[in-house]
Amino acid sequence: MPKTITQEFTKGLWEELPPFRLVLGLCPVLGVTTTMENGIGMGLATTFVLLGSNFFVSIFRNIIPAKVRIACFIIIIASFVIVVELLMQAYAYKLFLKLGVFIPLIVVNCIVLGRAEAFASKNKIPHSVADALGIGIGFTLSLGALGALREILGKGTVTVWETWMFNLSSIFPSFQPFDFMVQAPGAFVALGLMLCVLNVIGD
Repeated sequence: MPKTITQEFTKGLWEELPPFRLVLGLCPVLGVTTTMENGIGMGLATTFVLLGSNFFVSIFRNIIPAKVRIACFIIIIASFVIVVELLMQAYAYKLFLKLGVFIPLIVVNCIVLGRAEAFASKNKIPHSVADALGIGIGFTLSLGALGALREILGKGTVTVWETWMFNLSSIFPSFQPFDFMVQAPGAFVALGLMLCVLNVIGD
């Protein structure tokens, strides 16, 4: 039985929650989540690209020849990545510098290309947009939560935006951050901990 638009949206918030359920897109998950701000910023950029690519892939799904569909999907995705790069340079330049090479790498993010190939190319626009929104919001929440965990344990702070930072040392003066958590190995540890917790909750 086909899913409703609401079901297509909500599946991305738990049932197919990236990266904890689909275990996709781990490169930016591990690379940029040193702060909550970075995680949310990367998630929102990916959501924008997901929405645009799913929308246009769904529109042209019956026009694009099967033999060149992947190349066409990548062109569509790359176009929206360029748009999000320009927007971030104009309105969130500091965040753009922090995210660095991970913004252009959205082009090859397996979540974005996977949704275009596995879903948008086979479904109508409303369902494709709902799918993109659900997966995108789920991805943003995942990166934000992972970034918050690593930042709290590694720095003792929570940075929601560059102008707003909450410092735990003002409440817990004896708290000593674990620098390990904001380094590359700490990303794997934090991801493993969150996967463990979500698997327990899911069971």
